[in-house]
Amino acid sequence: MADELWLVRHGQTEWSRDGRHTSVTDLPLLPEGEEVARGLPAKLAGVDFVQVLTSPRQRARRTAELAGYADAEVDEDLVEWAYGDYEGVTTVEIRKTRPGWSVWTDPVPGGESAAHVTERLDRVVARARAVDGATLVFAHGHSLRALAARWLGLPVSEGRLLRLDTATVSVLGEERDNPVVLRWNS
Repeated sequence: MADELWLVRHGQTEWSRDGRHTSVTDLPLLPEGEEVARGLPAKLAGVDFVQVLTSPRQRARRTAELAGYADAEVDEDLVEWAYGDYEGVTTVEIRKTRPGWSVWTDPVPGGESAAHVTERLDRVVARARAVDGATLVFAHGHSLRALAARWLGLPVSEGRLLRLDTATVSVLGEERDNPVVLRWNS
């Protein structure tokens, strides 16, 4: 099998349901988030992953467990984009005082810069490319979208073009020596 990077966004939490930026707040999955995550083994069946990594946040680790990967290795580089002062706040609320604000293109007061997100997600890409076979990661909406952008050689800001729902599977790979999206948000 060619090198592939499989991405799984965690199941739904109260804040992901409500559109609240959630990074360091360690929320559990909602019962419906757990139920949907129990369907992930069927989507991942038949793939022999050579490494399985997860964000340290309980929502990602629990999704990994429900998907059949309770022994996934915790990788701090997979944490969600740090939202700083915007933790727990919706984009609609932020835009009341910062019209047009976007995590992808604007500063995040007290939070993480795009340069830092790039640096840590480039380490994840390097880990995936360093092994012969498929890597599976369990993480978060913005970090996985940014990770896909970095796999493709694009700035993290281009992750804004890739919608990603909870408890979905996406697959990145290569075609004729070019990094590509093989499947997205399925």
